[in-house]
Amino acid sequence: MAEPLLDRAWRASRRLRVNGEARAHYVICGQDPLAYWLVRTLLVGEPQAGRVRITLIVPERRRSPGPDGRELPGIEVIRTDRLDEVAFRRAGLAGADGLALLHQDDVGNMHAALCAQEVEPRLRLVVRMFNTGLANGVRQIFPDSAVLSDASMAAPAFVAAALGEVAPTHFRHGGRTLYVARRDDVRPSEIVCGVADTRDPQQDLVLPADDRAADVVLAEAAGRPAGTELAARRLARARRRRRPGAMLLQAVRSFATRKIGIAVILVLAMVAVLGALYANAAQVGWADALYLTLVTTLTGQDPDTAKSPAEQVMQVVLNLAGLTLIPLITAVVVDGVVNARLALHTGRSLPERSGHVVVVGLGNIGMRVMAQLNDFGVEVVAIDKNRDALGAALARRLGVPLVVGDAGQEETLRAASVATCQALVVVSTDDGANLRAALNGRAINDELWVVLRLFDGDFAERVQRAFDIGTSRSVSYLAAPSFAAALLDRAVIATIPVGRHALLVTEVPVASGSALDGRPLANVGRSGSVRLLAHARGGQRLDWAPDPRMVIVAGDRLTVVARRAGLNALLRDSAPPEPGPPTSAGVPPPREAGE
Repeated sequence: MAEPLLDRAWRASRRLRVNGEARAHYVICGQDPLAYWLVRTLLVGEPQAGRVRITLIVPERRRSPGPDGRELPGIEVIRTDRLDEVAFRRAGLAGADGLALLHQDDVGNMHAALCAQEVEPRLRLVVRMFNTGLANGVRQIFPDSAVLSDASMAAPAFVAAALGEVAPTHFRHGGRTLYVARRDDVRPSEIVCGVADTRDPQQDLVLPADDRAADVVLAEAAGRPAGTELAARRLARARRRRRPGAMLLQAVRSFATRKIGIAVILVLAMVAVLGALYANAAQVGWADALYLTLVTTLTGQDPDTAKSPAEQVMQVVLNLAGLTLIPLITAVVVDGVVNARLALHTGRSLPERSGHVVVVGLGNIGMRVMAQLNDFGVEVVAIDKNRDALGAALARRLGVPLVVGDAGQEETLRAASVATCQALVVVSTDDGANLRAALNGRAINDELWVVLRLFDGDFAERVQRAFDIGTSRSVSYLAAPSFAAALLDRAVIATIPVGRHALLVTEVPVASGSALDGRPLANVGRSGSVRLLAHARGGQRLDWAPDPRMVIVAGDRLTVVARRAGLNALLRDSAPPEPGPPTSAGVPPPREAGE
């Protein structure tokens, strides 16, 4: 830890010498909405926005449909398709406070990090990696670094939305295991603080002034594993027995295409009507009429001139109907065999089920959502266009059925029993395909609970309102606060997603001479912005119920849950005072007359 701390002090002094200004400089490399939301997090609505310099490195041409930050005001944009020493020198990486590598390419990010190290050896590095197994290797090469996965951060929010619960956020701090739950699901003695009031569907009120107004709380897991009661309730709600004979019914329904089935039904109806007329002309009973109709239609009958004209006419008509029916029966058999083989190949020959969760898209997010739902004991059916998708192997290992096909098509959704599922979670990387799957799912079941992934946060909110989608989420929006905190070298303990908000649990040290030094603890909390969880003095243990009248002294540590803007304000109040203007050769500035 000593080496990174020395590096940070070196960067602070070098920033004053090189840039000639007291502005922190951060370089961000990205080409998707995560870069956009990270820049927004650092700049928009933050108290110190004027003291932060952002340089964004993006490709020459936009490569994703969503925003990537290049149009945001107040930042410097470098356009290049190659992240090498030349690009980093153009961006002024030498002496910068931090570098964020956000491309969706683990190897490419690693190569860029090595190139950046050639330009600035002492660099605070934040790397986006999907393969979290590489994290230890990156930290060994770059001691002052943070390796984050936006997929891992966002997956709990999708799981919670699918189950209609608060995100299963569990973390340990100060000897306590804390988790997020609804107030009705925990004992009053276990509640640490209120987190949000979500009872108004139009607006989530986070960190309300009155703890009793919050229906979402932060609670302590006392004497039992965190979330045991929640998981048990989810399990009881989601695990239901399959109906008898469902496999047979599903096989019959998928045996032939709808068009051939309709044609067969129409021909059979016509044969039945003609058979009734034939029986009436021949004046025989219903059993003989059935026999004569089937024999005449399927095999023909020897001509008999002795029959009445009505019988002869009906016999000819039935023979003609038979010529139509036999090829249709052949087509049904052939089509059914082909469909059966395709169903076995794509996984569509699944039994009917209910109470399960359907996950569309087995990419980085989908595979994690599937695994976490499986860990909660919830039955899952997965859908993906690619049989060899990233999470397909994990699905087979967990025993999760995989339907291979386009989730935007009704037959694919029906194969996964969307009509009777508990929720439809659509998390592929294509916003258009996600929206089609959500709307088609609603067409099958108008009461279906849909959790939709959209890259554009504003678009997600509009879709949720316009189409009455259960919940829409932007992975980049949920993950950006944690990336920003890592880039600013903040110790984020946990991230709590609540609706469209993301709260951060972090520990803030109080510096000597700061605005909070000598002020009471009551000055820390701000309604709707910051909530004090615990206080520690010097090397003492955390006090989870501190006296708000206690005076803060330098060296105190404040554990808070806050929105990002509130946390920035708190960090400013807890930071040491800014140094005065530099003097020449250590000589103080001249005194004014009369001083």
